[in-house]
Amino acid sequence: MFKKIIKGSRKHSKSDSTDASSRPPRSGNTGSDLNPHLVVNHASRPGQGAPPSTNSSSPMVPPPMSAVEPLPLLRDTPVSERQNLFMRKLQICCFLFDFTDVLKSAREKEIKRQTLLELVDYIQSGSGKITEICQEEMIKMVGINIFRSLPPASHENTGQGASDPEEEEPYLDPTWPHLQIVYELLLRYVVSSDTDTKVAKKYIDHSFILKLLDLFDSEDPRERELLKTILHRIYGKFMVHRPFIRKAINNIFYRFIYETERHSGTGELLEILGSIINGFALPMKEEHKLFLVRALIPLHKPKPIAMYHQQLSYCIIQFVEKDYKLADTVIRGLLKYWPLTNCQKEVLFLGELEEVLEATQSAEFQRCMVPLFRQIARCLNSLHFQVAERALFLWNNEHIVNLIALNRQVILPIIFEALERNIHGHWNQAVHGLTMNVRKMFMEMDADLFDECQREFAEKEARAQEVEEQREMTWKKLADVAAERGDNMVTV
Repeated sequence: MFKKIIKGSRKHSKSDSTDASSRPPRSGNTGSDLNPHLVVNHASRPGQGAPPSTNSSSPMVPPPMSAVEPLPLLRDTPVSERQNLFMRKLQICCFLFDFTDVLKSAREKEIKRQTLLELVDYIQSGSGKITEICQEEMIKMVGINIFRSLPPASHENTGQGASDPEEEEPYLDPTWPHLQIVYELLLRYVVSSDTDTKVAKKYIDHSFILKLLDLFDSEDPRERELLKTILHRIYGKFMVHRPFIRKAINNIFYRFIYETERHSGTGELLEILGSIINGFALPMKEEHKLFLVRALIPLHKPKPIAMYHQQLSYCIIQFVEKDYKLADTVIRGLLKYWPLTNCQKEVLFLGELEEVLEATQSAEFQRCMVPLFRQIARCLNSLHFQVAERALFLWNNEHIVNLIALNRQVILPIIFEALERNIHGHWNQAVHGLTMNVRKMFMEMDADLFDECQREFAEKEARAQEVEEQREMTWKKLADVAAERGDNMVTV
């Protein structure tokens, strides 16, 4: 009996399977015939029905290549196969070579170079919109090529002290023949109208931007120039990254100011910031004012300021022109970091000061004019003729002369002594002549005030002369007493 039951159940299951395999497919939705609580993943059942269709617009990542071999040109390939070929070309570009030996792997290097040029042309021409997976692989390839350990600076690991950056020969990276094209490919991708920022921001993310900023310390000026253009374009296109980029640049400046005092790309970063500051909306955010106070003004402190002063000065002037109330903050900041022994820095500071004063209104000028002209008076008496000359050139600026004329009652008494000392004792004839011109200008502004200052100066000189004579008399008396007692002193 048991054997019959088993036999019958086998026949029944066989007939069911036969019916299921021979039954024609139903048209329409068959979900109503299935158990509503049963979830069926049709894609996971191989061998049933037709195979899933392959979408040519979403290529799979090809297996890694073991060697660099030339591939067909993209323009000679059918459109349906271009994305797959594009991926294979990216793999070729991931191979890295030793450029210290020109003859080593020369054929492979040339294949990679030509492939990179073709990819740049393909992106630039907009021949076809590249898929998301191709974009991801392309950014990976760019990272493999450009993100690397930078060689040590020329003064490091040599046992010698750091030399002046202005006197160093620029370092030229031997890998530049490939690096330049990789940077060009990244730039064309960022500026392309086909690049969707919603997709691209997945790959050009915060980590990518930080690594890109690290490369600004490269000693190769060609690399820094391309990096500057790329970062500026990224800032313009990816609005979501703008606060992060500003903060990251801030951190680079903080480390440069307070730790290393050495960074190759400070000038390029300031150039980018100059363009960014120019686009700040008014009224200016507190965040931007803090950036001025905490980062830009302290950048006057490091010794190698001459390397980036032109760009720094431009950024400072942009702030003052956008918000004239910041002039007092900027001028007091300059006075705080005014150099004491570096005459070349003083000349730079005086040039920047003139530009700031040109954008300064009377109310802000009055807040800082006393400490400002005390410093200018010290510059007028500098023994370095370029410092004294540059300070006297301030009186060639019409706007500054007008500000001085409005506040001459305060300013002339501060600098009158410095002018008189230059006339009577400065060694340089050019400084002497310029001082005479400034003195004459004040005399024409307010003769009574000039006479009063001259009288006070004469009285001060007379008192100083009396003090000097009294001191000499005291020393003479001491000498006489010592001479009288000299006979009684025993010399050992």
